Amino acid sequence: QVQLVESGGGLVQAGGSLRLSCAASGRTFSINAMGWFRQAPGKQRELVAIITNGGATNYANSVKDRFTISRDNAKNTVYLQMNSLKPEDTAVYYCCAEDQRRAGPWDYWGQGTQVTVSS
Repeated sequence: QVQLVESGGGLVQAGGSLRLSCAASGRTFSINAMGWFRQAPGKQRELVAIITNGGATNYANSVKDRFTISRDNAKNTVYLQMNSLKPEDTAVYYCCAEDQRRAGPWDYWGQGTQVTVSS
């Protein structure tokens, strides 16, 4: 129905910046909120940021003031700008999307992109 493809991950130095992108394709007309989760080795998957269809945002307190989520609805793309990166931010980052016609809460997931922050 909907496919999500992340890009922009990589290896960066502590204090550096990185921007992740997630492009949605397929039947995207019913997508509502989009967001980012992350999962570090041996840890639970955790919410990073959410953005609604109207542009309202919410962030995990661990990334608040450092990360910014945004979206381009015309391109069906969501972004995560990550600044002042810390080694603790190292994780696989997953894009997700909510379909207003489905049970949710998150109906579609990308394959993930690795972010590694070196000390």
